[in-house]
Amino acid sequence: MEHLQQRRYLVSFDTSLIPQVFTDVLVVGSGIAGLSAALSAARHADVLVIAKSDATDNNTCVAQGGIAAALSAEDSPRAHMEDTLAVGQGLCEPEAVRAITSEGPARVRELIALGAEFDREGASLALTREGGHSAARIAHARGDATGREVETTLLRAVQRSPRIRIVEHAFAIDLVTSDGDECGGALIHHGRHGRTVVWAKRTILATGGCGRVYRETTNPAGATGDGVAMAYRAGAELVDLEFYQFHPTALYVAGAARALISETVRGEGARLLNARGERFMPRYHEDGELAPRDAVSRAIVREIRETGHTCVYLDMRHLPAELLERRFPAIREFCAQYDIDIARDLVPVRPAAHYMIGGIRIDLDGRTSVARLHACGETASCGLHGANRLGSNSLLEGLVIGGRAGEAAGRAAAAEPGDARYIRLGVSVAAPRHGPLDVADVTNSLRAIAWRDLGIERGQFGLEEAIHMMQFWSRYVMDKEFDDAAGWELQNMLLVARLIAEAALARTESRGVHYRTDFPARDDATWLRRIVLRRGAPLAFVPVGAPGEGPADR
Repeated sequence: MEHLQQRRYLVSFDTSLIPQVFTDVLVVGSGIAGLSAALSAARHADVLVIAKSDATDNNTCVAQGGIAAALSAEDSPRAHMEDTLAVGQGLCEPEAVRAITSEGPARVRELIALGAEFDREGASLALTREGGHSAARIAHARGDATGREVETTLLRAVQRSPRIRIVEHAFAIDLVTSDGDECGGALIHHGRHGRTVVWAKRTILATGGCGRVYRETTNPAGATGDGVAMAYRAGAELVDLEFYQFHPTALYVAGAARALISETVRGEGARLLNARGERFMPRYHEDGELAPRDAVSRAIVREIRETGHTCVYLDMRHLPAELLERRFPAIREFCAQYDIDIARDLVPVRPAAHYMIGGIRIDLDGRTSVARLHACGETASCGLHGANRLGSNSLLEGLVIGGRAGEAAGRAAAAEPGDARYIRLGVSVAAPRHGPLDVADVTNSLRAIAWRDLGIERGQFGLEEAIHMMQFWSRYVMDKEFDDAAGWELQNMLLVARLIAEAALARTESRGVHYRTDFPARDDATWLRRIVLRRGAPLAFVPVGAPGEGPADR
């Protein structure tokens, strides 16, 4: 790990020679968490939001299923909490689950008040059920286009705010931190203006996940773990990185992107068949196709192995064509591009990397262990998900914790008079020691080994081999100074993959989405603990409910 720990910044820079920008609150990321944070912070302070690509190019915008919240008279926040705790298998933080499930209904109604149009049955919201939920509590929009509706609603609200400015195509290279690990903003690179230091009284990371670490993923191209990597280099605590959720049903067609086939398809009655045409999920779990995602993913992997086939199939042929057209227009249209009619044909699917459960360790107001730094959304972990995420809880978490993080950061920034201040910078990097590098080749190699050894099934030999290869690549990748996003993304992915492997090797049990073939049993006597990683420190093992190590001034 020494190679990784030596790096404070990915590039050398002199603040006297590059442009400076000052803001009260800097939000890095433009998905549901980042935009919710920006709106809340703007009640108190000026906000700058930077987006790595287009503002809508994120996981939120492609989310299909919906937002989970107790929105009907037949449901309750308590029932939602109990379902979340059950799926989290002992590693959820109960206070986080209670707060988010309790506040969730009000936050969804606020979203509706902003103009979000969720599907309805008459005057009531049309709610559906997903695996692990004991009630129909998933609110969805335009059938399977919930994320786009949420994103565009929040983006309209942000664009109306006189205190929020959005800059697109701005890559956050690193957080700018003092020798005492206090965050003062970020170094960004804009496609047209080059490098700029953005000084901020408070910085909020909402950069999404790291699905592109894996060869097979439902995530868009920008999901390269940038926020987690930046936070780690800045000295922040990370937690639960061994828990990565694989979605059971991604479209598996040669030449096609691994497009998500929403869990709500199974919620509406679709069945999973193996290559022999047999329905197999009832053999693996009493809830059949509505079992938690980890159980469904492992069952599919085993069926693929036993049949020698490359995939399994989703069968919707018994469902009314009108239902499929109304509920899943985007899925139907995408599959049609590959001559698949979901009402008449079996849909080939297999698991793909989908959601990073762990991330930057935060409290319920998004505070990290680094002063003046907050985080929210998929890049952070408040303990809501535990060892396995309950379907459609992710948008809810982004909405609730994003709002809380923005409120806390905005209030703190407003309480400080004057502009954001310069801070004394930590050490910069040495001159690069290596020559030209085929970034695409290393990236493809990293993604292949991550899929093989850090995937749905893991074992000691594969994890140790992955760590060995990442250490080798780090010798010439992590010490190189790049000038473009592809190189910085590779460095971030390499760091995050290495940390995932380290945490997965340390957890010698199987729990939730973390399955060790050499330790297939759950071990509550030893492992009702969360693994915390921090730059320059050994792994720490903390019990559920233990407070994080926070700075005196956050």
